[in-house]
Amino acid sequence: MKKNLVLTLTGVLIVAAAGGWWWSGAKSRHGTESATAPAGKAANGAGGTGAPALVTLAVAKKQSVPVTVQVNGSVVSLNSVDLRPQVTNTVRQVHVKEGQFVKAGQLLFTLDDRPDQANLAKAKAQQQRDEAVLADLERQYRRNQELVAQNFIAKSAVDATLSQLEAQRAAVAADRAAVQSAEVALGYASLRAPIAGRIGAVNIYPGTLVQPTLSLVTITQLDPIAVSFPVPEGKLQDLLAAARSHTPVEAVVPGRKETLKGQLNFVDNTVDPLIGTVRAKAVFDNADQSLWPGQFVETRVTVRTIDDATVVPASAVMMLTEGSSVYVIDAEKKASRRKVESIYTFGTQAVVRGVQPGEHVVIEGKQNVRPGGKIRVETNGGPQRTDEQAPGPGSAATVAPTNASIVAERERS
Repeated sequence: MKKNLVLTLTGVLIVAAAGGWWWSGAKSRHGTESATAPAGKAANGAGGTGAPALVTLAVAKKQSVPVTVQVNGSVVSLNSVDLRPQVTNTVRQVHVKEGQFVKAGQLLFTLDDRPDQANLAKAKAQQQRDEAVLADLERQYRRNQELVAQNFIAKSAVDATLSQLEAQRAAVAADRAAVQSAEVALGYASLRAPIAGRIGAVNIYPGTLVQPTLSLVTITQLDPIAVSFPVPEGKLQDLLAAARSHTPVEAVVPGRKETLKGQLNFVDNTVDPLIGTVRAKAVFDNADQSLWPGQFVETRVTVRTIDDATVVPASAVMMLTEGSSVYVIDAEKKASRRKVESIYTFGTQAVVRGVQPGEHVVIEGKQNVRPGGKIRVETNGGPQRTDEQAPGPGSAATVAPTNASIVAERERS
């Protein structure tokens, strides 16, 4: 009986000790949770609206912007002649060398002209003979007119002499035409440059038999010279207006520091339906042979000017599904997304409609910006705070470390 009482008291003491230990641990856990709760709440309160996004800004400017069409063009000659003989003949002499610059009318080749010289001499001799006969008939006709006036001969004799005279005049006219034809044939023996320019390769030598189907040499005009370039059909009306106002055209030649300036003088009458471009041509002075036929050059032409345009960096414009837009920053350094219309892009700048000159737009860090959110501007010395004030003693940044130290203190105790 006494032994059972001792066991019962021992069990009660064990249960009481276990309950006290459990109660002390629960109270300690409750204190820890209550101590950490303000820190977590403070942290959530600091990030409830999101941390200010770090961005780089640019100011929208107002300026006049020239609309320039910049494309690759090819150099073409204004005149190029493929020189061929008019008759089949043998080359007697070559007067030029390949690659030589020639003037208009300069003698290039001489063919064997001996048969033509003989034909010309024969035609002239025939003309002289018929002219002598014509002169005799004219004297006879005048004498017959005097005799018929004195009634020494019949009038029919005068009419017969007049018929012979007219026939002889026709023969003389035919002789003159024959002489002219012989002179033309003789002229075919001398081949002259029809234009001024540079000749190409010469593969003809004295003694070569040439025919009208054989090309003797090609002459290409180099000064002035033209540059042909395609222009998008969307710029056609501007291009036509530029052609009427004789707008200058610039050509950038590789290896040359200065650009060449020419004159726009031709716009094609059709648009290529396959690529949607119209062909234009500009003429350049080329005394120093900076431009060469077949050469590719970069061509620039200013078709019009946008006056009082609002210009922002092209990196500020975001291409979204609903259209183009930019982030505009107000005086409170809050961001707002604004739809804009991109009118023209040149280099790293863009002309837009929807932004006023002087407004600040985001050019870097747009991925971190949210409409209505605050931003902080990136400077050379590091990020700049938007509120320009350090956190106060009662802010979340100071409360959280205090609560954390309390928890640590309690855990150590």
